Amino acid sequence: MLQQFSLWKWLASGIILGSFFFICSGQHDDDCKLARGGPPATIVAIDEESRNGTILVDNMLIKGTAGGPDPTIELSLKDNVDYWVLLDPVKQMLFLNSTGRVLDRDPPVNIHSIVVQVQCINKKVGTVIYHEVRIVVRDRNDNSPTFKHESYYATVNELTPVGTTIFTGFSGDNGATDIDDGPNGQIEYVIQYNPDDPTSNDTFEIPLMLTGNVVLRKRLNYEDKTRYFVIIQANDRAQNLNERRTTTTTLTVDILDGDDLGPMFLPCVLVPNTRDCRPLTYKAAIPELRTPEELNPIIVTPPIQAIDQDRNIQPPSDRPGILYSILVGTPEDYPRFFHMHPRTAELSLLEPVNRDFHQKFDLVIKAEQDNGHPLPAFASLHIEILDENNQSPYFTMPSYQGYILESAPVGATISDSVNLTSPLRIVALDKDIEDTKDPELHLFLNDYTSVFTVTPTGITRFLTLLQPVDREEQDTYTFSITAFDGVQESRPVTVNIRVMDANDNTPTFPEISYNVYVYTDMSPGDSVIQLTAVDADEGSNGEITYEILVGAQGDFIINKETGLITIAPGVELIVGRTYALTVQAADNAPPAERRHSICTVYIEVLPPNNQSPPRFPQLMYSLEISEAMRIGAVLLNLQATDREGDPITYAIENGDPQRVFNLSETTGILTLGKALDRESTDRYILIVTASDGRPDGTSTATVNVVVTDVNDNDPVFDPYLPRNLSVVEEEANAFVGQVRATDPDAGINGQVYYSLGNFNHLFHITSNGSIYTTVKLDREVRDYYELLVVATDGAVHPRHSTLTLAIKVLDIDDNSPVFTNSTYTVVVEENLPAGTSFLQIEAKDVDLGANVSYRIRSPEVKHLFALHPFTGVLSLLRSLDYESFPDQEASITFLVEAFDIYGTMPPGIATVTVIVKDMNDYPPVFSKRVYKGIVAPDAEKGTPITNVYAEDADPPGLPASRVRYRVDDVQSPYPASIFDVEEDSGRVITRVNLNEEPTTIFKLVVIAFDDGEPVMSGSATVKILVLHPGEIPRFTQEEYRPPPVSELASRGTMVGVISAAAVNQSIVYSIVSGNEEDKFGINNITGVIYVNGPLDYETRTSYVLRVQADSLEVVLANLRVPSKSNTAKVYIEIQDENDHPPVFQKKFYIGGVSEDARMFSSVLRVKATDKDTGNYSAMAYRLIIPPIKEGKEGFVVETYTGIIKTAMLFHNMRRSYFMFQVIATDNYGKGLSGKADVLVSVVNQLDMQVIVSNVPPTLVEKKIEELTEILDRYVQEQIPGAKVVVESIGARRHGDAFSLEDYTKSDLTVYAIDPQTNRAIDRKELFKFLDGKLLDINKDFQPHYGEGGRILEIRTPEAVTSIKKRGESLGYTEGALLALAFIIILCCIPAILVVLVSYRQRQAECTKTARLQSAMPPPKPAAPAPGPVAAPPPPPPPGAHLYEELGDSTMSYPWSLELILARNMDKIITVMSMGMKCLNMEVAVACYHRLDKRNMVRWWEKLRRNMKRKRKKKLKNPKLKL
Repeated sequence: MLQQFSLWKWLASGIILGSFFFICSGQHDDDCKLARGGPPATIVAIDEESRNGTILVDNMLIKGTAGGPDPTIELSLKDNVDYWVLLDPVKQMLFLNSTGRVLDRDPPVNIHSIVVQVQCINKKVGTVIYHEVRIVVRDRNDNSPTFKHESYYATVNELTPVGTTIFTGFSGDNGATDIDDGPNGQIEYVIQYNPDDPTSNDTFEIPLMLTGNVVLRKRLNYEDKTRYFVIIQANDRAQNLNERRTTTTTLTVDILDGDDLGPMFLPCVLVPNTRDCRPLTYKAAIPELRTPEELNPIIVTPPIQAIDQDRNIQPPSDRPGILYSILVGTPEDYPRFFHMHPRTAELSLLEPVNRDFHQKFDLVIKAEQDNGHPLPAFASLHIEILDENNQSPYFTMPSYQGYILESAPVGATISDSVNLTSPLRIVALDKDIEDTKDPELHLFLNDYTSVFTVTPTGITRFLTLLQPVDREEQDTYTFSITAFDGVQESRPVTVNIRVMDANDNTPTFPEISYNVYVYTDMSPGDSVIQLTAVDADEGSNGEITYEILVGAQGDFIINKETGLITIAPGVELIVGRTYALTVQAADNAPPAERRHSICTVYIEVLPPNNQSPPRFPQLMYSLEISEAMRIGAVLLNLQATDREGDPITYAIENGDPQRVFNLSETTGILTLGKALDRESTDRYILIVTASDGRPDGTSTATVNVVVTDVNDNDPVFDPYLPRNLSVVEEEANAFVGQVRATDPDAGINGQVYYSLGNFNHLFHITSNGSIYTTVKLDREVRDYYELLVVATDGAVHPRHSTLTLAIKVLDIDDNSPVFTNSTYTVVVEENLPAGTSFLQIEAKDVDLGANVSYRIRSPEVKHLFALHPFTGVLSLLRSLDYESFPDQEASITFLVEAFDIYGTMPPGIATVTVIVKDMNDYPPVFSKRVYKGIVAPDAEKGTPITNVYAEDADPPGLPASRVRYRVDDVQSPYPASIFDVEEDSGRVITRVNLNEEPTTIFKLVVIAFDDGEPVMSGSATVKILVLHPGEIPRFTQEEYRPPPVSELASRGTMVGVISAAAVNQSIVYSIVSGNEEDKFGINNITGVIYVNGPLDYETRTSYVLRVQADSLEVVLANLRVPSKSNTAKVYIEIQDENDHPPVFQKKFYIGGVSEDARMFSSVLRVKATDKDTGNYSAMAYRLIIPPIKEGKEGFVVETYTGIIKTAMLFHNMRRSYFMFQVIATDNYGKGLSGKADVLVSVVNQLDMQVIVSNVPPTLVEKKIEELTEILDRYVQEQIPGAKVVVESIGARRHGDAFSLEDYTKSDLTVYAIDPQTNRAIDRKELFKFLDGKLLDINKDFQPHYGEGGRILEIRTPEAVTSIKKRGESLGYTEGALLALAFIIILCCIPAILVVLVSYRQRQAECTKTARLQSAMPPPKPAAPAPGPVAAPPPPPPPGAHLYEELGDSTMSYPWSLELILARNMDKIITVMSMGMKCLNMEVAVACYHRLDKRNMVRWWEKLRRNMKRKRKKKLKNPKLKL
């Protein structure tokens, strides 16, 4: 009872306690649950690199209290990988824990999100609830883009059109990458300004910044610039422009020369600041009426030559040639007379030209490229027609002698005779002009131009006086006159003008008075004094007559001619008497012109002293000495005699004030004391005295010294003539100025000739120093010249001096303005307002003082553009609209011109191209506002979900119309973290491996944007449903490997079966990848995979199909849900079958075999290939060849190698050939077959050539296939299909009889087979084919031979050469051999008689024997074999043997006969004795070889019977004895 009470007691207590706990648990049942609605996971976003302690979640909103005295829940973190999150359980706050590290979203850390579980334990109830917190790490733009390479390189031809993409090197991973995400990781490329290459950013552009493809913006010009350094900047696309990060690289663009410039004529003188040549005129001059044979080719100055301005076109073989032609010309009938060679520009005369009808031709010649390039060059050609007798002017006299009276006034005419009765006539003629017409020559003097002048016109010219002359200063003027017809000068003619004396000088005594002593013992006739007066006149005017006028008192007389005063006859002198004689000296001029002077002679008579003064042998001495006479030279012996023998003292009394001469006081020897200078003093009159010491013991003599000239002075230019000259440009034969030089030397030493020391092709100087231009000068090429003039005297060893003239070229208006660019291209944005300036053009006129103005030449654009006339600034008159242009590239091209306002030249023209740039007018528009997609909860990264599509209304092909896609991570941060959209395709895919709750719907905002300026965009929403796993079928296997499928399987053949399972779902199977060729199909319901198209093992050996199983509902909704479970791979292997027959590499093989080839020698190798594999590609070869000789086959083939070998000997079978077939059967001879034809020709060394090279034979053997192909190509140029066959490769043989070997060089012996004749090509022809192309062959051999390797020669084989030599040497014994043959024949008369008797019997046998070498036995009767039968060699012609074929056309039969006689005489005798009829000696040798022992015995028996028979006949018939 007590126990029952206790039991009930405990039961009641339990019920009470259970009720209590039930009530308490009901109060805390909601603890640990979220106090908010919405998705169970808490999703927050945080920027990467956030600081430590950043609040992630400020309140988890979990029901319950974790702190205080009575906590109801306990909070902790689970799955907190790397402890990135800290939890404050009391405040339910989450913080970032980044102590000592950085939260980095970018590689290599790659933290895109942090997922932790907040574990909540209900302390009252004991339940545990996990709350997922997903922290999305947002990207910050903290990384700059980086290029894969430090620099990039591209090449572009200068002819590349504008707008062409020239560099795509940033595609794929080759460009810049940014490890940031989203726009921060998207790269844009732009071109930056390069200060070191300022034009690079104007020349290239990147229109599509996201691709980085570089597009040509402006035309290139290789001649302006060959390399560009383009700085390309890569920046990310951060939303905040100030936060964008950049990096740069350099793109080096090398410009390749293109054919964009035409030729230019040489010499080319460039217009300053351009590459244009100044107009060029070639000149030529031809005489009239000359035949072409006399003149051709016509010499043109300078020679006509043009070169292509594009000098670096690669390869050089693409560089065009130049074609020359005459474009137009005047007179219009110029084609009758002239022709220009199109390649050499050689000018030829076609027929003689008559100057009466054509005085000149002005032609325009054209040079153009032979590839049809549309930019020819032009030049002028001026041809002057000269008279038939095109000679220089000439004078009718070789020299002229003139006379002028020294008293003649200025303007007097020079006379031609001494009596001055008629003028000196100078006649200059030109054979180009009739003698009766004035040739209008210009006569000029080369000297004394200030003294004389010549009349300017007329056939007969006269010399006149320009200034007075003085005969006493200069009595002769010698100079030359030259005639100039404007083109050529005559040979100078010498003019000698003698100045006739006028009595303008009075005889003069040296002293006014003389004192003389006479003695009483002097006899009549003794000399008293010698008076000498001097008259500078000549002739009778200078002849002096002396007369004592008064004072002689009859005691003295004077010699009228000599002036010697003597004592008169019969006079006795009286001491102390004195006389004063007045003596007159008068000239012998006519009385009216006579002049005279007087002097006084005082005479005193002294007593006799028996003394007389010394006496000179002559009273007057004349002497000529050179001014170059050395000092100290003896000039004259003036020794006097004294009657008393007193010592005589000599002295120079007068006439030598400078003491130039020395006179010995004791000997009277006159010597030169100082150097002479004719130019300062040309005559000395010395008064010499001889004295015996007494006061009156002195006598005198006169020494007249004339100093002759030497060439010791340089010509001296006139310093007063101007040295700064000027000449107008573009004027030929223009007068520039004149120089004058004088030479104080006399005669030819003083004649001056002029020449130019430089610029002889531009200027010329005449004999009188006048300077003219030879050609037209161009100031723009050169405006200043320093011309060097050389003056040279006429001595044998001339002296010269130089003068530099400064010549300034004066400007005329002869140039048009030239634009700095011939074309301008500018990009103008559409919709710019009117008045916007977009380009400034510039032109320059090299003429001085030019005032350039601009205007638009094309009238059709004047309503669109305005051009400032002075600044050249182009501006808009109205806005441009890109869409208004019909073409895809909106552009306007027009002409502008620049002209000199005050000039007369035509304007310069340039082309302006305005490219209208499209601006972004329309944003992309999605085809739907909302897209739907389904995804598996465990979908892998990259799984496709759906596709979005947007269109842009901007014109297609432009950046503004290119649409790209991205997700909006601002409006949908969490969906953007797990889903993505492919930028170009718009395909929505998973960004990560999913692990989402089923039935969850995500809303992903997708943005479509373009690349226009500015960027425009549109958006759409993608709703993505996460399916329940049960709704997704699951394959039974991840991989299926069905048995191999035969490649011959027919369509519908089953391959295998796949299967998947799903709960309450109908499954639909499909092949999603790997079946691009549609080779397989699948039954959507059963999963049976079958063959759907022909298979080919040789094309593809295996396939990997990816199959997918979807529920029928998903398929009907046009959606697919790829996942790990509903996809599988099917590996299908293709089984090879023998479905391809063997195929030979060649249809027709050509080979050769030598006559002396051994058995089983290799001839050639055939090879067949089979696309099948394994045994199906293993070949077995066999030949189909008819029997050739005695039922044997001539060739065999190795079964598995394909090497064809000989099976017989080919002696004496040259020129034969064999044709047969080779069969290749796969599967070791059990399968399919293929066939080819084979030709083998029999040759010997007569058909061969040896190619000698300077490389070792091992190298030749290694490269023999390549070398043979090269030789084939050159032989086939002459004979199509011919084949070169290699006979042997060995060391080079040289020396006597080719006995030496050199292994550093090689001999390659070859021959060639002609497929048309089936025989070897003649050796000489082969030599021509190869030797004629030896240079080209060496070029082709070079890559195989190596550097320096080449063919040295192509020669005849040594065997042929040795036979030739032997045959030639035998020719010297011709007489001896013939004599020997004659003797042998005489000795063999009996045998010959036997031959005559048995002729008919042996004829058939010998004929058969003669053909044994070449005849082939007929084939045995058998079944016909496939393929042609070997052709029997033709019978050799009579006399055809080895030695005949070696010779050329000059070799004849006899020497070959001698050779055979010499070698085979014994055999020939035997054959002839046997009476065998042989066609020739070679056949006789063959007949001998046919004899054997049996024939010999029969022959002897028969011979004996015949001899007996003949003896009997002779006995019966006596006539036979005779």
